[in-house]
Amino acid sequence: MTFEITTQNLKVKAKAIRRSIFKTICNAGGGHLPTCLSMTDILTVLYYEVLCIDPKDIRNPERDRFILSKGHGGVALYAILADKGFFDERHLATHGKKGTILGGHPDMHKVPGVEASTGALGHGLSFGVGTALAARMDANPSRTFVLIGDGECQEGSIWEAALFAAQAKLDNLTVIIDHNKLQAMDKLDKIVGLGSLSEKWAAFGWSVTEIDGHDVDQIRETFKRLPIDKDRPGCIIAHTIKGKGISFMENVPIWHYRQPKPEEMKMACEELGLRLVEGIVQ
Repeated sequence: MTFEITTQNLKVKAKAIRRSIFKTICNAGGGHLPTCLSMTDILTVLYYEVLCIDPKDIRNPERDRFILSKGHGGVALYAILADKGFFDERHLATHGKKGTILGGHPDMHKVPGVEASTGALGHGLSFGVGTALAARMDANPSRTFVLIGDGECQEGSIWEAALFAAQAKLDNLTVIIDHNKLQAMDKLDKIVGLGSLSEKWAAFGWSVTEIDGHDVDQIRETFKRLPIDKDRPGCIIAHTIKGKGISFMENVPIWHYRQPKPEEMKMACEELGLRLVEGIVQ
């Protein structure tokens, strides 16, 4: 069935992806739920409207590249890749189990559609700079999109890559920052404050725009006007809510690691439109 790209349909799709994320993580008994949920709307617009990719031709040299630098949110990417037909959806039920292709962090050698093995924070952008530079050198129309976490911006490697990308005028490169303002077990500013991310990225030579990372219309319009400026890489600072879509998880740091207890699973299932049968999310 052809997917008609409308704001309403993308919102419905994002909710379906959230259900898939919750089901996959809860039934596996582990995973980073809130970090997946904060970027779901962004990934949905990217994969269903923006990226030039084909699950039947995953090695096409002119395909767009998406790199999930914050690899601990890999289940969000798995849910979308499965829905798009990059691999059989039945693999989602094996997440976290022995022999699975779907580990805690995405593996480019095992998961069709994954462009870079990530999880050690701070590395995805450097990888993305490389793919963008290679495309430029080959006169390839391919674009590279890299999604990073705001806490990840504390890594020095991020800023080294940012400097080089600006120097090389890589306007085929876009960074999306999942700016949910939480990191591990506390607020970002209480761990290592970053001040104004907008001012920092602009100072490093990037074109910067800020959006509501859950406003599908804003996300769509921002992606449509890329590149933001010719000869400059683009940075989209997406203000998001960690745990978006499950009320009692939203903006609560402890959920970075915690898994729902049975009563909490029941509450979340009710909010997401899922069923809980004998401890299994359906």
